Amino acid sequence: MSVANSILTSKWTKVFVFVLCLAPVGFIAWGLFTNPTAQADPIAFITHRTGDWTIRFVIVTLAITPLRKILHLPQLIRFRRMVGLFAFFYVFLHFSTWIGLDHFFAWPEMWKDVLKRRFITVGFSAFVLMIPLAITSTAGWIRRLGGRRWQRLHQLIYVIAILGVIHYAWLVKSDERKPIFYGTLVGLLLAYRIGAWIKDRTRRAAAHAVPRAETLETAETM
Repeated sequence: MSVANSILTSKWTKVFVFVLCLAPVGFIAWGLFTNPTAQADPIAFITHRTGDWTIRFVIVTLAITPLRKILHLPQLIRFRRMVGLFAFFYVFLHFSTWIGLDHFFAWPEMWKDVLKRRFITVGFSAFVLMIPLAITSTAGWIRRLGGRRWQRLHQLIYVIAILGVIHYAWLVKSDERKPIFYGTLVGLLLAYRIGAWIKDRTRRAAAHAVPRAETLETAETM
């Protein structure tokens, strides 16, 4: 086992990653006390910052599988569930702020926003899709659903990432650098998966073709 993989298997590394994932809460709290813009409109500040961290954690979750293969660090997979759950944690804070602080639980008004404003419609859809992923993130749910069905369910992360980028792009009115940046990262990560899927399909087709060719060759010599 490499030194890097040895470090990744340490329980203290997992604690460090947990603290690192929790750090944005501290950054947001610090900003509320020190940032004049945040103090002028704290609700908007919290909403935007938690939204930023949600898409970042979704992207990191997507990046773990390619990185573990490219860098030959299989132990990175130990952190995917944690990072994915933190993505849900930040999207929960994001929508809780919108529901509780921005609209004060005015459900009819919020529902009108969901139906009328397209960036909210897309963002709300992404939030709803994240709920079953968070619920079924445990080993117990993997056993209940079975590995294949669990994997298919968790492929919703691809849809969630795309919806998150669209939500961000439709939200901003002038500076589009962030949604373009996040969209590029999501596009690259999805392209990697499509390439890996095509490569795997080609390999399987070739593996099936070899025995078939051998069978035909045997039949011709008989």
